[in-house]
Amino acid sequence: MDFYHTPTSCSQATHILLREAKLDFRPHRVDIFNRTLADGSDYTRINPNGYVPALVRDDGMLLTENVAILDWIASQADGLLPTGRLGRTRHLQMLGFISTELHKPCIPLFFIEDAEQQSRIRDLLSSRFRRIGSMMAGDHLFGDRFTGADAFLYVMLRWAAMLEIATPKVFDAFVDRVEQRPAVQAALAAEAVSPLHADVAECA
Repeated sequence: MDFYHTPTSCSQATHILLREAKLDFRPHRVDIFNRTLADGSDYTRINPNGYVPALVRDDGMLLTENVAILDWIASQADGLLPTGRLGRTRHLQMLGFISTELHKPCIPLFFIEDAEQQSRIRDLLSSRFRRIGSMMAGDHLFGDRFTGADAFLYVMLRWAAMLEIATPKVFDAFVDRVEQRPAVQAALAAEAVSPLHADVAECA
């Protein structure tokens, strides 16, 4: 299976979950601005959308869109979906919220320069992080079980720190727990990026 990603982008959530699920994959870095691979070839020949993440399964099927990919990966291994009759539905609901209400609104902050507009977006996103923080049901979003939604939320918390978006204190302990996971440490190391919390880096 081939995995197309860009370090520190939203594809980092897919990277983490692939390692959590212990799936075999070949990573390929994508320059999302030029839409090229490391060898200079045209990435849109693989994924016409030009963005990441993307998976090409061994049967040749192309999977795109983080929500769909994270749902598929979580379904390939035991323990990566919430428990209960509506576990997968609840998982999809949270993935959808993170994707549309956190990920997409964050993107303009990388490009707009108007300070007032930036402030409005940060305030909006901060309120949405508070909403998710109020829904924490234990160590993770759905209790003790780490899911694809947790991987996605972790990446968005990294973005929040980079973009100076205020987030609830409850996420400090959440980030600590997530960054202690071997799969997360392996994904960060493979992308050559540091954990958010220095004490994790020191004991890793």
